[in-house]
Amino acid sequence: MATLTRLEAETRARLLAVERYTIDLDLTRGDTVFGSTTTVRFTAREPGDTFVELRPTALRSATLDGQDLAVESLADGRLPLRGLAAGEHELTIVAEMPYSRTGEGMHRFTDPVDGLTYLYSMCCMTDAPLVFAAFDQPDLKAVFDVAVTAPEDWTVLGNGIATPVADQPGRWRCAETPLISTYLVAVVAGPYHSVRTEHAGLPFGLHVRRSLAAQLDRDAEEILDITRRCFDRYHEIFDEPYPFDSYDQAFVPEFNAGAMENPGLVTFRDGYVFQSAVTDTEREVRAVVIAHEMAHMWFGDLVTLRWWDDVWLNESFAEYLGYQVLDEATGYRPWTEFAVVRKSWGYDADQRPSTHPVAPEPDAVPDTASAWLNFDGISYAKGASALRQLVAWLGQEVFLAGINDHFARHRFGNATLADFIDAMARASGRPVPTWADAWLRTSGPDTLTPRTSDGTDEWRLSLAHSGGRPHRLRLGAYDIDPTRPERVLSRAQYEIELDAAGGTTEHTFPGARPDLLVVNDGDLSYAKVRLDPRSWETALDTLSSLPDPLSRTVVWNAARDMVRDGELAPSDYLEAALRHLPSERETPIVGGVLAFAGGVLAGRYVPDDRRAEALAMVRRITERLLVGTGDDPRRLTAARSAIAAADAPDTLLDWWREGTVPGGPTLDADLRWRLLHRLAVLGAATEEEIEAEAERDRSATGEKGAARCRAALPAAKAKEAAWEAMFDPADRLSNYLFTATAEGFWHPEQRELLAPYVERYFPAAAALAARRGHALATTVGHAGFPHPFTEQRTVELTEAALAGDLTPALRRQLLDQLDDLRRALRVRAAN
Repeated sequence: MATLTRLEAETRARLLAVERYTIDLDLTRGDTVFGSTTTVRFTAREPGDTFVELRPTALRSATLDGQDLAVESLADGRLPLRGLAAGEHELTIVAEMPYSRTGEGMHRFTDPVDGLTYLYSMCCMTDAPLVFAAFDQPDLKAVFDVAVTAPEDWTVLGNGIATPVADQPGRWRCAETPLISTYLVAVVAGPYHSVRTEHAGLPFGLHVRRSLAAQLDRDAEEILDITRRCFDRYHEIFDEPYPFDSYDQAFVPEFNAGAMENPGLVTFRDGYVFQSAVTDTEREVRAVVIAHEMAHMWFGDLVTLRWWDDVWLNESFAEYLGYQVLDEATGYRPWTEFAVVRKSWGYDADQRPSTHPVAPEPDAVPDTASAWLNFDGISYAKGASALRQLVAWLGQEVFLAGINDHFARHRFGNATLADFIDAMARASGRPVPTWADAWLRTSGPDTLTPRTSDGTDEWRLSLAHSGGRPHRLRLGAYDIDPTRPERVLSRAQYEIELDAAGGTTEHTFPGARPDLLVVNDGDLSYAKVRLDPRSWETALDTLSSLPDPLSRTVVWNAARDMVRDGELAPSDYLEAALRHLPSERETPIVGGVLAFAGGVLAGRYVPDDRRAEALAMVRRITERLLVGTGDDPRRLTAARSAIAAADAPDTLLDWWREGTVPGGPTLDADLRWRLLHRLAVLGAATEEEIEAEAERDRSATGEKGAARCRAALPAAKAKEAAWEAMFDPADRLSNYLFTATAEGFWHPEQRELLAPYVERYFPAAAALAARRGHALATTVGHAGFPHPFTEQRTVELTEAALAGDLTPALRRQLLDQLDDLRRALRVRAAN
């Protein structure tokens, strides 16, 4: 498949204006292909040549203005349109298109519970031509008129309200859309179970496969309540009303992303319809995703980026508004989870060689293959953090005035960074372009390092600022409680501004020096922070007593950064976690600290001969969290971490036999699969036990759990079978089963058994990435990488692979893996 370049897109946009797509899909042709007929009405502004994209199994016919085109001229996913005259044209393409098992194009899934089949489309960013013929670029918006023929017992959903056609069983027609981009077209079809309601005069719907009907019905009111609250809040802050005719949310199987913002028909991974017990954080994250995708109805769908260098105009805004609107409209307080999880994702991505500005320069995104690489922690978390700083600088009222100006000028059109900056400058009268250059056109995090000293009646702060961004931030001053030395009392909070020049600034405050100074208290800015020596000493004694969870998060993140930078020993981080995590009430903090301690520290940052000691420390933390009984949401987080940190099977076997963790939680399907997986890793589970559990849980979750467990068995035959399944040229594994198998394959406990596969990995991954596309290339570079082999030989093999011919998606993953390897080796050497 040819990759669309920015230059090609600009040339085609100058030549064409696309008015309308009429699409007819026939989903009754079996389990490998579907019929797709597309008629496109467009205008050529002048004579010229161009092309239309489609990637069919078979191209049956193509006509332009009633004249046949040579179907054999289709090559690399492009059908040439040569010698166009100026004026109006009509292009009709009749094709058979392939069903997908990778979550791209038209994905087909058969539910192992009942044998029912479900379909959904995923057209972002380059996959619309797997569904219909398209001028596939975001700035050629058009009206879409979609009709679908499906089995008679199926439900069909689309961007516009879908209704059955009278006297034509199985025939559905979707209401015409307003102007939208090709990557936003969506069709969902199958015997879905639906919960429908109405809000603000619009039909709202929730949809899921039938085997999850009971779980959706249980959570439907919660999901709809969040949806209504966010919908109403967006209408309070935006002048432009919701621009589409309905709001459906479909929870679909084997979905690669968390969700996709198709106008009027948002698709979510169906893992958000919870089948097992979840923490309060997981419910909060689901709510954030709902709010995030709804924000896209305006940022992305109503006003769309012109080219993919401005993906931040979609994702950074949806990320920021998703958290902010959920915070304002519901009882959730999601910024703690953002600070713990999302910002850590952003900071990590921003310190790798593959980092990029939030808004890259246009020539940095020359084609769609490179654009895929920017859907990362920078475009999401760092971009949202930058917007949070913009709001702190301009004020929310001015910020929203700028947004509404932006919507009014570009509704149902396309916009660029310059357009948005102009809107903010008009609303504020402030030098927003200068702010944007500092925050959006630069890469890497700033670092803020304080030094404090006492005076007679005042204390002084020297704040070293490495980096080139202005910051508006808060300093939190805390003193040890003289009656309870394990606690601190808040003395004061100070607002300060740092300019973009960097360097060291001096600040003077009244009174004695505080025992604990928290820079960026409340986590309003995006910067790595350090604690001065006295503050770190105080934090080690009092961290869990800081009154605001965001203050505690800033300190935990500072400690995490210090470990990653070789300034704090992993053992010291673990000691701090043992001391303070049992008293921590915020589940996101508990989960984030345990994930770093058990995954990164024990998994990579400590030498192999010290891993057992690190895992033992993690187990001590979880044991303290599991003391007693009750419905404390931290217990589920602790139980999961305890299972992952087990290095002997005895306790896990006791839990397995009893069907519960002592005092709770009970072992539901998710915990049973986690526990059986760990037993398999430790050599305490058999193939027969895995099969028995798969028979007990005959769901898609059970299929994944069994695949993960089989790949984890410490036997040569099991490893070779898993390897052949992943890298079989026939590509029989779906995206989810591939991921599960990869997750089960590599384990530090099995290094001797796995050693021969390390060299085999790199050519196998390169071949698979070239064969199976972006989604699987990303997975094989992430979940499939030989993580347990943190050693110089793996560095050398990765470097050698990077010197070869790789797809952009796999190259990005291996660059990041290489950087993580080198960082882990530096941390080991420093400690």
